[in-house]
Amino acid sequence: MGGVWTEPVVEIRGVDVVRGEAHLLRGVDWTVRPDERWVLLGPNGAGKTTLLQLASAQMHPTRGEVRILGETLGAVDVFELRPRIGLTSAALAQRINPSERVGDIVVSAGYAVVGRWRERYDVHDLTRAAVLMQQWGVARMAHRPFGTLSEGERKRTQIARALMTDPELLLLDEPGAGLDLGGREDLVTRLSDLARDRYAPAQVLVTHHVEEIPPAYTHALLLRGGEVVAAGPADEVLTAPLLSDAFGVPLEVQRERGRFSARRAA
Repeated sequence: MGGVWTEPVVEIRGVDVVRGEAHLLRGVDWTVRPDERWVLLGPNGAGKTTLLQLASAQMHPTRGEVRILGETLGAVDVFELRPRIGLTSAALAQRINPSERVGDIVVSAGYAVVGRWRERYDVHDLTRAAVLMQQWGVARMAHRPFGTLSEGERKRTQIARALMTDPELLLLDEPGAGLDLGGREDLVTRLSDLARDRYAPAQVLVTHHVEEIPPAYTHALLLRGGEVVAAGPADEVLTAPLLSDAFGVPLEVQRERGRFSARRAA
């Protein structure tokens, strides 16, 4: 998996995103390199999803520069750029017809559509889809309608789909949302395995909870009110003082066997 890109996969410089009188992002600088696995953390309304929309070429900045895989937004055809980016999000999940079969949802990513219509797929496409479904634990559900899956199975189906085009950048917008404890732990384990794969694409995971961070993730960015609180290696950023600043409450932070946990300080 993953391309051969060696330059930064995401470069964001002095970016503002303004909607009406609201600053969704303000003065954001951020760089993601091919071998890095980032987590974006912050409270509701911090700007995490907006930042991911920039990185996925779904949105343009109001001010500043966004470069993705060497291309500058505003000077590139985003429809040619987007197939190089794997994306999972609640918005994408809502576009999937509950009656679509799992195998069709995964394989159709190659045509940037959701579910099969009249496209033709070769043996390579079908084999890759089968391998990804096996890796993400949904192979035995290949013929089942999406609407019959558990929330965890739906999330894993979407990740398999996001990897179908062999992207150079994988963006995961709150993949742990709505999962029970077992589903969350299964997902964290699979994402950590993917993060350790040297051939896997650069990864960016958005979450509200440090407990959802896979142990193999290397970097973290904290947002609050559309501004960067801190960004850098995970051990330096995911500290009690910085997380307390980002979330606006005093927190105690622990790390055990690579997993973070946080609770309000006594």
